[in-house]
Amino acid sequence: MRRRIIGPVATTAALGLVLAGCSSDGDGGTETPGTGETMPAGCEDYAAYGTHDGAEVELYGTISGVEAEQLTESIVPFEDCTGIDVTYNGSDEFETEINIRVEGGNAPDLAIIPQPGLLQRVVGTGEVLPAPEAVEANVDEFWSEDWKKYGTVGETFYASPLMASVKGWVWYSPSEFEAKGYEVPTTWDELMTLTETMAAEGGEGDNYKPWCIGFESGTATGWPGTDWIEDLVLRQQGPDAYDQWIAGELDFTSDEIRQAFESFGEIGTNPEYVNGGLGDAASIVDTAFQEAGLPILEGSCSLHHQASFYEAQWGEGVTVAEDGDVWAFLTPNVNADDPAAVTGGGEFVAAFNDEDATVALQTYLSSDTWANNRVSIGGVISANKGLDPANAGSEIGRASIEILQGEDTIFRFDGSDLMPAEVGSSAFWTGINDYVSGTGLDTVLSDIENAWP
Repeated sequence: MRRRIIGPVATTAALGLVLAGCSSDGDGGTETPGTGETMPAGCEDYAAYGTHDGAEVELYGTISGVEAEQLTESIVPFEDCTGIDVTYNGSDEFETEINIRVEGGNAPDLAIIPQPGLLQRVVGTGEVLPAPEAVEANVDEFWSEDWKKYGTVGETFYASPLMASVKGWVWYSPSEFEAKGYEVPTTWDELMTLTETMAAEGGEGDNYKPWCIGFESGTATGWPGTDWIEDLVLRQQGPDAYDQWIAGELDFTSDEIRQAFESFGEIGTNPEYVNGGLGDAASIVDTAFQEAGLPILEGSCSLHHQASFYEAQWGEGVTVAEDGDVWAFLTPNVNADDPAAVTGGGEFVAAFNDEDATVALQTYLSSDTWANNRVSIGGVISANKGLDPANAGSEIGRASIEILQGEDTIFRFDGSDLMPAEVGSSAFWTGINDYVSGTGLDTVLSDIENAWP
């Protein structure tokens, strides 16, 4: 997707520090710090990026469709004020093509990399540059140490966080809960008791089961299942064990990880609990994750585990709110008094050159200005601490932002995204598919563990 801006912007100037001040000239324009150049009126928030009339920057990533259009829209004010022409190119084959482009000497200026593990592999080419000082200053101010760590390889900080998602939401029908007197569970044991009650009481139709689950996602089939395991490891074993697990220091065959699989299995392999309106447990692997929760609207199931971004799958006319057609609660902790523990995902922006225009865009994308602009457009959230939750276009978005910004929230990045590709995006996906299809847990755990390079 390409958008070219030709505007009354002054000639190219070096990028000033993002934290530098700005001033308006007598004609209502904005003077860029230390340059004497003037931006159009209304560009006060962009003065620190300088003017770069005629410069072009390619931004490359996996984002596509409506979300790509919204990303482009969020960059328009930056283009108007700086004179930089930003071209965004999205690809479904990003993970393969980014390596080809880098090795072929055709790297983009900036890349939006969806996984810390992939960032490490791309940094391994030697072509990614450490983040500029202005970018690191933004990240130190607006992001937690954990988020900065995910953009760091070795001791060097390379990539600033961009958007985020909160995983582990359990979607349900508020009207059903009210009609049947169900209460939102606050512990895992309460969730299992609720599941048992739902199974005993039944629902609408002969095919009712408490849970509806879908793992199908093309070549990535299985990732929704790994999200279940990650949520359970973090809640049952705590963040230190979670970190050891994703680093390969805690085996898949350990008692700690086995417990998470067994806890999920109490739901995911129980024919009395799954797969409402969709089939038996084996249907989980063939059910598209985008469609798996929809039987809640028909009363064929009551609960669906999926991230905050699932809000977009409910369709037009469906109200997502605490008193609406569907709402969600976080997968409960083991103990009700434990601090909020959530897993999630996000993207990271890395640079392949240090041209002034490239640095300017990279700095903008790490700022609170961009986060508020993008979230106001709708459809995404961010863990940027300078983001006003009120800018989110939905209640679930605002709730997710507040969780991410919570001082006591324990956040860990999606585990399969942090593991080596041979494990996280291969054996782990395959293993969870095998598990719900009837393969014994000993075999599943050994197969995944044996995939570690």
